[in-house]
Amino acid sequence: MRRRVVLLALLTMELGAGGLLYRGGWLSLAPFFPPPPPAPTVVAEPPVATTPSTRVTPVDVRRGDTLVRALQRQGMQRDASTGIAAALSAGGANLKKLSPRHTVEVTWTLDGRPIALRYEPSPWLGYAVIATDGGGWEVRRAETQRDVRVDVVAGEVSRSLFEAVEDAGGAAQLAVDLAAIFESDFDFTADTRAGDRFRLLVEKRFANDTFVDYGRILVAQYVSDGRVLTGVGFERAADSRLTFYDPQGRSLRKSFLKSPLEFSRITSRFTWARPHPILGGVRPHLAIDYGAPTGTPVRAVADGRVRAAGWDGGNGISVTLKHRSGYETMYNHLSRLGAGIRPGSRVTQRQVIGYVGATGLATGPHLDYRVAKNGHFVNPLGEKFIPGEPIAAAERGAFTAHARELVRRLEDAAPF
Repeated sequence: MRRRVVLLALLTMELGAGGLLYRGGWLSLAPFFPPPPPAPTVVAEPPVATTPSTRVTPVDVRRGDTLVRALQRQGMQRDASTGIAAALSAGGANLKKLSPRHTVEVTWTLDGRPIALRYEPSPWLGYAVIATDGGGWEVRRAETQRDVRVDVVAGEVSRSLFEAVEDAGGAAQLAVDLAAIFESDFDFTADTRAGDRFRLLVEKRFANDTFVDYGRILVAQYVSDGRVLTGVGFERAADSRLTFYDPQGRSLRKSFLKSPLEFSRITSRFTWARPHPILGGVRPHLAIDYGAPTGTPVRAVADGRVRAAGWDGGNGISVTLKHRSGYETMYNHLSRLGAGIRPGSRVTQRQVIGYVGATGLATGPHLDYRVAKNGHFVNPLGEKFIPGEPIAAAERGAFTAHARELVRRLEDAAPF
Protein backbone atom coordinates (compact mmCIF):
# COMPACT_ATOMS: atom_id res chain seq x y z
CA MET A 1 0.00 0.00 0.00
CA ARG A 2 2.76 2.34 0.88
CA ARG A 3 4.51 1.53 -2.40
CA ARG A 4 1.37 2.44 -4.45
CA VAL A 5 1.10 5.80 -2.70
CA VAL A 6 4.70 6.61 -3.57
CA LEU A 7 4.13 5.73 -7.26
CA LEU A 8 0.97 7.87 -7.44
CA ALA A 9 2.80 10.80 -5.91
CA LEU A 10 5.62 10.56 -8.45
CA LEU A 11 3.14 10.36 -11.30
CA THR A 12 1.31 13.43 -10.04
CA MET A 13 4.56 15.40 -9.89
CA GLU A 14 5.49 14.42 -13.51
CA LEU A 15 2.08 15.44 -14.85
CA GLY A 16 2.33 18.78 -13.10
CA ALA A 17 5.78 19.49 -14.45
CA GLY A 18 4.65 18.53 -17.94
CA GLY A 19 1.76 20.93 -17.79
CA LEU A 20 4.01 23.78 -16.77
CA LEU A 21 6.39 23.00 -19.64
CA TYR A 22 3.52 22.82 -22.16
CA ARG A 23 2.05 26.15 -21.06
CA GLY A 24 5.50 27.72 -21.38
CA GLY A 25 5.80 26.54 -24.98
CA TRP A 26 8.51 24.02 -24.27
CA LEU A 27 6.46 21.02 -25.26
CA SER A 28 4.28 20.37 -28.35
CA LEU A 29 1.47 17.86 -28.82
CA ALA A 30 2.68 17.20 -32.44
CA PRO A 31 4.62 14.01 -32.99
CA PHE A 32 8.36 14.41 -33.00
CA PHE A 33 10.41 13.51 -36.08
CA PRO A 34 14.17 13.85 -36.29
CA PRO A 35 15.44 16.43 -38.88
CA PRO A 36 16.52 15.00 -42.25
CA PRO A 37 20.22 14.71 -42.95
CA PRO A 38 21.72 17.58 -45.08
CA ALA A 39 21.56 17.06 -48.87
CA PRO A 40 24.88 16.10 -50.42
CA THR A 41 26.69 18.87 -52.37
CA VAL A 42 26.55 18.26 -56.15
CA VAL A 43 29.45 19.66 -58.23
CA ALA A 44 28.39 20.46 -61.84
CA GLU A 45 30.52 18.93 -64.56
CA PRO A 46 31.96 21.44 -67.11
CA PRO A 47 30.10 21.43 -70.46
CA VAL A 48 31.63 19.13 -73.05
CA ALA A 49 32.46 20.90 -76.33
CA THR A 50 30.48 19.46 -79.21
CA THR A 51 32.46 18.39 -82.25
CA PRO A 52 31.17 20.09 -85.43
CA SER A 53 29.64 17.69 -87.91
CA THR A 54 30.69 19.72 -90.96
CA ARG A 55 33.54 21.89 -92.20
CA VAL A 56 33.53 24.85 -94.60
CA THR A 57 36.41 25.51 -97.01
CA PRO A 58 36.92 28.36 -99.50
CA VAL A 59 37.49 27.40 -103.13
CA ASP A 60 40.57 28.79 -104.87
CA VAL A 61 39.24 30.12 -108.19
CA ARG A 62 42.02 30.91 -110.64
CA ARG A 63 42.00 32.93 -113.83
CA GLY A 64 40.45 30.94 -116.66
CA ASP A 65 38.95 28.33 -114.32
CA THR A 66 35.62 26.63 -114.85
CA LEU A 67 33.68 25.89 -111.67
CA VAL A 68 34.06 22.15 -112.26
CA ARG A 69 37.84 22.45 -112.56
CA ALA A 70 38.10 24.60 -109.42
CA LEU A 71 35.95 22.19 -107.39
CA GLN A 72 37.86 19.12 -108.57
CA ARG A 73 41.13 20.78 -107.63
CA GLN A 74 39.58 21.16 -104.17
CA GLY A 75 39.08 17.37 -104.02
CA MET A 76 35.46 17.09 -105.12
CA GLN A 77 34.43 14.11 -107.27
CA ARG A 78 33.45 14.84 -110.86
CA ASP A 79 29.81 13.77 -110.52
CA ALA A 80 29.28 16.15 -107.60
CA SER A 81 31.12 19.08 -109.25
CA THR A 82 29.28 18.72 -112.56
CA GLY A 83 25.96 18.34 -110.71
CA ILE A 84 26.53 21.55 -108.75
CA ALA A 85 27.60 23.46 -111.88
CA ALA A 86 24.56 22.24 -113.82
CA ALA A 87 22.22 23.19 -110.97
CA LEU A 88 23.73 26.67 -110.70
CA SER A 89 23.42 27.26 -114.45
CA ALA A 90 19.80 26.11 -114.37
CA GLY A 91 19.22 28.47 -111.45
CA GLY A 92 20.36 31.49 -113.45
CA ALA A 93 24.05 31.79 -112.51
CA ASN A 94 26.34 32.88 -115.37
CA LEU A 95 29.32 30.62 -114.71
CA LYS A 96 31.03 31.78 -117.92
CA LYS A 97 31.97 34.92 -115.99
CA LEU A 98 33.45 33.02 -113.03
CA SER A 99 36.27 35.15 -111.62
CA PRO A 100 38.90 34.93 -108.86
CA ARG A 101 37.05 37.88 -107.30
CA HIS A 102 33.96 35.74 -106.73
CA THR A 103 33.30 33.99 -103.41
CA VAL A 104 32.91 30.20 -103.54
CA GLU A 105 32.70 28.04 -100.39
CA VAL A 106 31.92 24.35 -99.96
CA THR A 107 30.41 22.71 -96.88
CA TRP A 108 31.62 19.12 -96.33
CA THR A 109 30.70 16.35 -93.92
CA LEU A 110 33.55 15.04 -91.82
CA ASP A 111 33.78 11.98 -94.03
CA GLY A 112 34.40 14.19 -97.07
CA ARG A 113 30.97 14.46 -98.75
CA PRO A 114 29.98 17.89 -100.17
CA ILE A 115 26.52 18.86 -98.94
CA ALA A 116 26.31 22.58 -99.81
CA LEU A 117 28.00 25.33 -101.81
CA ARG A 118 27.80 29.13 -101.54
CA TYR A 119 28.51 31.19 -104.66
CA GLU A 120 28.55 35.01 -104.58
CA PRO A 121 29.43 36.64 -107.91
CA SER A 122 28.78 40.06 -106.35
CA PRO A 123 27.86 41.57 -102.98
CA TRP A 124 24.30 41.95 -104.28
CA LEU A 125 23.76 38.45 -105.65
CA GLY A 126 24.33 35.04 -104.09
CA TYR A 127 23.40 31.38 -104.66
CA ALA A 128 23.13 28.53 -102.17
CA VAL A 129 23.34 24.98 -103.58
CA ILE A 130 22.07 22.32 -101.15
CA ALA A 131 22.20 18.53 -101.49
CA THR A 132 18.77 16.84 -101.58
CA ASP A 133 17.77 13.46 -100.17
CA GLY A 134 17.41 12.11 -103.69
CA GLY A 135 21.03 12.74 -104.58
CA GLY A 136 20.42 15.95 -106.54
CA TRP A 137 21.04 19.62 -105.84
CA GLU A 138 18.63 22.42 -104.97
CA VAL A 139 19.54 26.05 -105.78
CA ARG A 140 18.34 29.06 -103.82
CA ARG A 141 18.98 32.58 -105.14
CA ALA A 142 19.29 35.63 -102.88
CA GLU A 143 19.44 39.25 -104.05
CA THR A 144 20.34 42.31 -101.95
CA GLN A 145 18.97 45.70 -102.92
CA ARG A 146 21.78 47.97 -104.09
CA ASP A 147 21.88 51.11 -101.97
CA VAL A 148 23.50 54.02 -103.85
CA ARG A 149 24.46 57.15 -101.92
CA VAL A 150 26.22 60.30 -103.11
CA ASP A 151 29.25 61.53 -101.19
CA VAL A 152 32.02 64.07 -101.65
CA VAL A 153 35.74 63.33 -102.01
CA ALA A 154 38.12 66.31 -101.89
CA GLY A 155 41.82 66.83 -101.32
CA GLU A 156 45.10 68.45 -102.30
CA VAL A 157 47.98 66.96 -104.27
CA SER A 158 51.33 66.84 -102.52
CA ARG A 159 53.17 64.12 -104.46
CA SER A 160 50.72 62.32 -106.75
CA LEU A 161 47.02 62.32 -107.61
CA PHE A 162 46.75 58.65 -106.59
CA GLU A 163 48.13 59.36 -103.14
CA ALA A 164 45.98 62.47 -102.70
CA VAL A 165 42.76 60.64 -103.59
CA GLU A 166 43.58 57.78 -101.22
CA ASP A 167 44.47 60.26 -98.45
CA ALA A 168 41.03 61.84 -98.99
CA GLY A 169 39.39 58.47 -98.28
CA GLY A 170 38.86 57.46 -101.90
CA ALA A 171 40.05 54.46 -103.89
CA ALA A 172 42.83 54.38 -106.50
CA GLN A 173 40.25 53.77 -109.24
CA LEU A 174 38.73 57.17 -108.43
CA ALA A 175 42.03 58.81 -109.40
CA VAL A 176 41.95 56.98 -112.75
CA ASP A 177 38.31 58.00 -113.34
CA LEU A 178 39.02 61.61 -112.36
CA ALA A 179 41.98 61.80 -114.74
CA ALA A 180 39.89 60.28 -117.53
CA ILE A 181 37.35 63.11 -117.28
CA PHE A 182 39.95 65.80 -118.02
CA GLU A 183 42.52 63.80 -120.02
CA SER A 184 41.80 65.69 -123.25
CA ASP A 185 42.45 69.08 -121.59
CA PHE A 186 45.02 68.30 -118.92
CA ASP A 187 48.09 66.06 -119.06
CA PHE A 188 48.30 64.49 -115.61
CA THR A 189 51.74 63.07 -116.48
CA ALA A 190 53.22 66.47 -117.28
CA ASP A 191 51.16 69.16 -115.58
CA THR A 192 50.26 67.80 -112.13
CA ARG A 193 52.01 69.76 -109.37
CA ALA A 194 52.02 70.05 -105.58
CA GLY A 195 49.17 72.27 -104.38
CA ASP A 196 46.68 71.16 -107.06
CA ARG A 197 43.23 70.65 -105.54
CA PHE A 198 40.26 68.50 -106.52
CA ARG A 199 36.71 67.81 -105.38
CA LEU A 200 34.04 65.53 -106.74
CA LEU A 201 30.60 64.10 -106.03
CA VAL A 202 30.64 60.34 -106.46
CA GLU A 203 28.26 57.44 -106.02
CA LYS A 204 29.05 55.04 -103.15
CA ARG A 205 27.41 51.62 -103.35
CA PHE A 206 26.33 49.70 -100.26
CA ALA A 207 24.92 46.24 -99.55
CA ASN A 208 23.04 45.96 -96.23
CA ASP A 209 24.77 49.14 -94.95
CA THR A 210 28.20 47.70 -95.82
CA PHE A 211 30.25 49.82 -98.23
CA VAL A 212 31.14 47.86 -101.37
CA ASP A 213 32.71 50.20 -103.92
CA TYR A 214 32.47 53.49 -105.77
CA GLY A 215 30.16 54.05 -108.70
CA ARG A 216 30.06 56.95 -111.15
CA ILE A 217 31.54 60.40 -110.65
CA LEU A 218 28.68 62.86 -111.12
CA VAL A 219 30.61 66.14 -111.13
CA ALA A 220 34.30 66.98 -110.64
CA GLN A 221 36.57 69.99 -110.38
CA TYR A 222 40.37 70.13 -110.62
CA VAL A 223 42.33 73.32 -109.87
CA SER A 224 45.94 73.69 -111.04
CA ASP A 225 47.99 76.89 -111.20
CA GLY A 226 44.85 79.04 -111.04
CA ARG A 227 43.10 77.09 -113.81
CA VAL A 228 39.74 75.54 -112.83
CA LEU A 229 38.57 72.49 -114.77
CA THR A 230 34.94 71.47 -114.26
CA GLY A 231 33.32 68.31 -115.60
CA VAL A 232 29.58 67.67 -115.31
CA GLY A 233 28.21 64.22 -116.09
CA PHE A 234 25.05 64.21 -118.22
CA GLU A 235 23.06 61.38 -119.81
CA ARG A 236 22.02 62.36 -123.30
CA ALA A 237 18.64 61.18 -124.54
CA ALA A 238 20.28 59.66 -127.64
CA ASP A 239 22.30 56.94 -125.88
CA SER A 240 21.77 57.34 -122.08
CA ARG A 241 25.55 57.20 -121.55
CA LEU A 242 27.09 59.44 -118.91
CA THR A 243 29.23 61.92 -120.85
CA PHE A 244 31.17 64.83 -119.36
CA TYR A 245 30.84 68.46 -120.40
CA ASP A 246 32.04 71.79 -119.11
CA PRO A 247 29.36 74.08 -117.53
CA GLN A 248 28.76 75.68 -120.96
CA GLY A 249 27.86 72.32 -122.51
CA ARG A 250 31.10 71.77 -124.45
CA SER A 251 32.26 68.16 -124.58
CA LEU A 252 35.35 67.29 -122.52
CA ARG A 253 36.06 64.35 -124.81
CA LYS A 254 38.26 65.79 -127.52
CA SER A 255 39.24 63.98 -130.68
CA PHE A 256 42.77 63.50 -129.23
CA LEU A 257 43.94 62.60 -125.74
CA LYS A 258 46.67 64.72 -124.18
CA SER A 259 48.83 61.67 -123.45
CA PRO A 260 49.06 58.04 -124.67
CA LEU A 261 49.88 56.88 -121.12
CA GLU A 262 47.53 57.18 -118.16
CA PHE A 263 50.18 57.98 -115.53
CA SER A 264 53.91 58.37 -116.04
CA ARG A 265 56.47 61.17 -116.19
CA ILE A 266 57.94 63.21 -119.03
CA THR A 267 61.68 62.60 -119.33
CA SER A 268 62.34 64.64 -122.49
CA ARG A 269 60.28 67.32 -124.22
CA PHE A 270 59.79 68.46 -127.81
CA THR A 271 62.84 70.49 -128.92
CA TRP A 272 64.86 71.31 -132.00
CA ALA A 273 68.20 70.91 -130.20
CA ARG A 274 68.93 68.14 -127.72
CA PRO A 275 72.19 66.24 -126.98
CA HIS A 276 71.55 62.72 -128.26
CA PRO A 277 72.23 60.16 -125.46
CA ILE A 278 73.47 57.44 -127.85
CA LEU A 279 74.55 58.98 -131.18
CA GLY A 280 76.07 62.08 -129.58
CA GLY A 281 75.94 65.63 -130.88
CA VAL A 282 72.97 67.98 -130.80
CA ARG A 283 69.94 66.82 -132.74
CA PRO A 284 66.24 67.72 -132.94
CA HIS A 285 64.00 65.72 -130.63
CA LEU A 286 60.57 66.16 -132.21
CA ALA A 287 58.79 63.97 -129.66
CA ILE A 288 57.74 63.70 -126.06
CA ASP A 289 59.48 60.94 -124.06
CA TYR A 290 57.47 59.35 -121.28
CA GLY A 291 59.38 57.30 -118.72
CA ALA A 292 57.44 54.21 -117.62
CA PRO A 293 58.16 50.58 -116.68
CA THR A 294 58.45 47.98 -119.42
CA GLY A 295 55.01 46.55 -120.19
CA THR A 296 53.02 49.71 -119.40
CA PRO A 297 50.02 49.83 -121.81
CA VAL A 298 50.21 52.47 -124.57
CA ARG A 299 46.86 53.87 -125.77
CA ALA A 300 45.84 55.24 -129.14
CA VAL A 301 45.20 58.95 -128.56
CA ALA A 302 42.45 59.04 -131.19
CA ASP A 303 40.39 56.90 -133.55
CA GLY A 304 42.30 55.95 -136.67
CA ARG A 305 43.86 53.31 -138.88
CA VAL A 306 47.23 51.55 -138.47
CA ARG A 307 49.58 52.77 -141.22
CA ALA A 308 52.66 50.88 -139.97
CA ALA A 309 53.36 48.39 -137.18
CA GLY A 310 56.57 46.47 -136.48
CA TRP A 311 60.33 47.02 -136.46
CA ASP A 312 61.47 50.46 -137.62
CA GLY A 313 65.26 50.72 -137.27
CA GLY A 314 66.37 53.02 -134.45
CA ASN A 315 62.72 53.46 -133.38
CA GLY A 316 62.59 49.78 -132.47
CA ILE A 317 59.12 48.26 -132.43
CA SER A 318 56.90 51.10 -133.60
CA VAL A 319 53.27 51.87 -134.47
CA THR A 320 52.11 54.72 -136.72
CA LEU A 321 48.42 55.67 -136.77
CA LYS A 322 46.66 57.80 -139.39
CA HIS A 323 43.84 60.04 -138.10
CA ARG A 324 41.41 62.54 -139.63
CA SER A 325 42.25 66.18 -140.38
CA GLY A 326 45.78 65.30 -141.57
CA TYR A 327 47.12 64.01 -138.25
CA GLU A 328 49.43 61.04 -137.68
CA THR A 329 50.82 59.73 -134.38
CA MET A 330 53.90 57.56 -133.76
CA TYR A 331 54.68 55.33 -130.77
CA ASN A 332 58.31 54.14 -130.64
CA HIS A 333 60.60 51.79 -128.64
CA LEU A 334 57.71 49.42 -127.74
CA SER A 335 58.41 46.05 -126.14
CA ARG A 336 55.59 44.44 -128.17
CA LEU A 337 52.49 45.26 -130.18
CA GLY A 338 48.94 45.19 -128.85
CA ALA A 339 46.50 42.46 -129.83
CA GLY A 340 45.31 42.76 -133.44
CA ILE A 341 47.59 45.70 -134.29
CA ARG A 342 48.67 45.29 -137.91
CA PRO A 343 48.82 47.58 -140.95
CA GLY A 344 45.34 48.44 -142.18
CA SER A 345 43.48 47.61 -138.96
CA ARG A 346 41.23 50.19 -137.31
CA VAL A 347 41.76 51.40 -133.73
CA THR A 348 39.60 53.39 -131.34
CA GLN A 349 40.60 56.08 -128.88
CA ARG A 350 42.10 54.56 -125.67
CA GLN A 351 42.64 51.15 -127.34
CA VAL A 352 45.93 49.52 -126.26
CA ILE A 353 48.17 49.43 -129.32
CA GLY A 354 51.41 48.33 -127.63
CA TYR A 355 53.49 48.25 -124.47
CA VAL A 356 56.37 50.39 -123.26
CA GLY A 357 59.82 48.95 -123.92
CA ALA A 358 63.41 49.85 -124.79
CA THR A 359 63.81 48.49 -128.33
CA GLY A 360 65.90 50.28 -130.94
CA LEU A 361 68.16 53.17 -129.91
CA ALA A 362 66.97 53.52 -126.31
CA THR A 363 68.95 53.75 -123.08
CA GLY A 364 66.04 52.48 -120.96
CA PRO A 365 62.31 51.74 -121.04
CA HIS A 366 60.28 54.73 -122.24
CA LEU A 367 57.78 55.76 -124.91
CA ASP A 368 58.85 58.12 -127.71
CA TYR A 369 55.54 59.75 -128.77
CA ARG A 370 55.29 61.94 -131.90
CA VAL A 371 52.48 63.86 -133.62
CA ALA A 372 52.61 65.00 -137.25
CA LYS A 373 50.15 67.33 -138.98
CA ASN A 374 50.09 67.39 -142.77
CA GLY A 375 53.50 65.68 -142.82
CA HIS A 376 55.28 67.96 -140.31
CA PHE A 377 56.00 67.09 -136.67
CA VAL A 378 54.29 69.36 -134.11
CA ASN A 379 54.55 69.65 -130.34
CA PRO A 380 51.93 67.26 -128.89
CA LEU A 381 51.62 69.36 -125.72
CA GLY A 382 50.95 72.58 -127.61
CA GLU A 383 48.60 71.36 -130.34
CA LYS A 384 44.94 72.47 -130.21
CA PHE A 385 42.96 69.42 -131.21
CA ILE A 386 39.40 69.22 -132.52
CA PRO A 387 36.76 69.45 -129.75
CA GLY A 388 34.05 66.86 -129.24
CA GLU A 389 30.32 67.23 -129.96
CA PRO A 390 28.57 69.74 -127.63
CA ILE A 391 25.18 69.39 -125.93
CA ALA A 392 22.36 69.41 -128.48
CA ALA A 393 20.22 72.54 -128.57
CA ALA A 394 17.11 70.57 -127.58
CA GLU A 395 18.79 69.43 -124.33
CA ARG A 396 20.65 72.60 -123.44
CA GLY A 397 18.01 73.87 -120.99
CA ALA A 398 17.87 70.59 -119.07
CA PHE A 399 21.67 70.38 -119.02
CA THR A 400 22.13 73.94 -117.73
CA ALA A 401 19.76 73.37 -114.79
CA HIS A 402 21.40 70.00 -114.06
CA ALA A 403 24.92 71.47 -114.17
CA ARG A 404 24.08 74.39 -111.90
CA GLU A 405 22.52 72.12 -109.28
CA LEU A 406 25.46 69.66 -109.25
CA VAL A 407 28.11 72.39 -109.08
CA ARG A 408 26.21 74.11 -106.25
CA ARG A 409 26.03 70.85 -104.28
CA LEU A 410 29.74 70.26 -104.86
CA GLU A 411 30.73 73.75 -103.73
CA ASP A 412 28.53 73.50 -100.62
CA ALA A 413 29.87 70.07 -99.67
CA ALA A 414 33.58 70.86 -100.18
CA PRO A 415 34.38 74.58 -100.45
CA PHE A 416 37.87 75.43 -101.67
